[in-house]
Amino acid sequence: MFAKKSLGQHFLHSEKALSQIVEAGSITINDVVLEIGPGQGVLTELLLKKAGTVIAVEKDRDLIPVLAERFREEIASGQLVLIRQDILMVDIESLTKDIGTYKLIANIPYYITGAIIEKFLSTHYQPTLMVLLMQKEVADRIIARDKKESILSIAIKAYGVPKLIGKVPPGAFNPPPTVDSGILLIEHISRDFFTGPEGCSEQTFLTVMKTIFGNKRKQIGGTLADFLENRERALQVLSGSSIDTKTRPEDIELHQWKKIAQVLGENN
Repeated sequence: MFAKKSLGQHFLHSEKALSQIVEAGSITINDVVLEIGPGQGVLTELLLKKAGTVIAVEKDRDLIPVLAERFREEIASGQLVLIRQDILMVDIESLTKDIGTYKLIANIPYYITGAIIEKFLSTHYQPTLMVLLMQKEVADRIIARDKKESILSIAIKAYGVPKLIGKVPPGAFNPPPTVDSGILLIEHISRDFFTGPEGCSEQTFLTVMKTIFGNKRKQIGGTLADFLENRERALQVLSGSSIDTKTRPEDIELHQWKKIAQVLGENN
């Protein structure tokens, strides 16, 4: 079975990397695990040894019969649920409403990394944790290794705690990608950041952050003034948030974004 470049397929075969992914998920027999893009089923096999149920969503129609044959006993027993679907088109509510909590563990297509993370963090049916194999450069940006934040790093930190588990070299895959990969764990996923007396509007937080990061080379004073269509109000918001008007988005920390959303909420 040849990997399809159009689907971003790189089949992982490194036992070390596979073990790290499974271990990071802290899987028990009581867990339901959602796997995106099981491919030839190498990771799926390890997940089935740990989890009570695995739901595997595969877009490639040619891989479905391969997986169905390899795991015919697990499918017959109900331990594995195999779904042919594009994960970005899946209705998460319909998929998860009867299973309660679940964990998302997968070797995902790198070109839809951001879309997958946004889909599962923004849904009301969030996983309790994610373990994702992705391009290492993206993982480094998420944990802000260089102390420079990005829209993805801030969004993820608002919902959970990201941690880089390990680096995976190109030779761990067939075919090998042109970049290093990284295993990212996002745990303690919830909406606690937005709820309670110290919370803020989730919609306001995300809208303002996305707008300002859309002009990341510009100082926040000008961008926020454009967004609010009122320079005086923008200055008041930044003053109330203790942020200098010359600060750039990448240098604004999570708690400061929250303060901006809170101040905006108070002024509405």
